[in-house]
Amino acid sequence: MQLKQLEEQIGLQLLQQAGRRMSLTDAGQELRGYAISIAAQMTELGAAMEKFRSRERGVLRLAVVSTANYFLPKTIAAFTSLHPGVRISLDVVNREAVLSALVDSRADLAITGQPPEGAYVTGKHFMDNPLVVIANPSHALASGSGIALNRLADEVLVLRESGSGTRATVERYLAERKVAYRPGCELSSNEAVKQAVQAGLGIGIVPAQTVQLELETKRLIVLDVEGFPLLRKWFIVHRNDKRLSAVAEGFKTLLLARNMVPSAGSKPLVTVEE
Repeated sequence: MQLKQLEEQIGLQLLQQAGRRMSLTDAGQELRGYAISIAAQMTELGAAMEKFRSRERGVLRLAVVSTANYFLPKTIAAFTSLHPGVRISLDVVNREAVLSALVDSRADLAITGQPPEGAYVTGKHFMDNPLVVIANPSHALASGSGIALNRLADEVLVLRESGSGTRATVERYLAERKVAYRPGCELSSNEAVKQAVQAGLGIGIVPAQTVQLELETKRLIVLDVEGFPLLRKWFIVHRNDKRLSAVAEGFKTLLLARNMVPSAGSKPLVTVEE
C-alpha cells in the first residue's frame, strides 16, 4: 500500500511484475539510490546529534563476520557493563554481507579479516587471526609432522561458502603455490566445517580461535602442514564519510585497548596479504 501511494505521488511505476516475481523499474532503481542516500544522511544526522549526548544511551550497530562471534561477545559484555543504557544490534554474516552493510550505512562499525579496497573506509588492525588445518584424530595424516603442502592435493577439503574471507584466503594461497585440492562439502559456518571434519568427511582449514574446545576435548587435531598457520588479521572498519557516534567511538576505543592478540604458538606463521 505504501509503495502504491508512493507511485501515485511520483506519477511513475516503481515496481513491475513478471509472473510471480516483482522487480524495480528503472525509475524504481533510481529512487532506491536516493532513498539509500537519504537514509544514510538521516543516520549521520543522528550520529552528529549523538556527539552532544553521553555514551550512556543509544544504539550501536555492528556487522561482523561469523568467526568474530567466537571472541567479540566478551568485548560487547565489557562495553555494556560500562554503558548499560546502550543497545547493541549485532549482525553476524559473511564478508560480502558485512561490506554491503558498510556500503548501505546499515552498520556503524564492521569487523572483518579483509577490509575492502578503496579510500571510503578506515580499517584498524586489532588482533591476529591464524588459520590452521584440522582433521579427525583418526585421519591418516594425524601422526605426521612436517607434512608437505602439496600433500593436500590428495585430500578432500571441507570448505566454507563462496563469499567467506577464510575460503578466499585459502584458495588464493593454494593457487599461488600451484597446489590443487579436492573440494568436498561447502558449508556456511565454521561450526558446520568442524562437524563435517569430525565426521570424517575430509580435512578443513579454519581460524585457530574456533577450535580451542575441540582440541581440548581431542575431537579434532591440528595438522602440521608446511606453510601453516596462515596469519590473517582482524580489522575494525568504518566509513570515512560518516561521523561515528559517541557510542561507536567508545566501542572502538575499548576494542583497541583490550589488545586481544592470541598466542599463535612457537611455530612461525606465514603472513597472508589480503
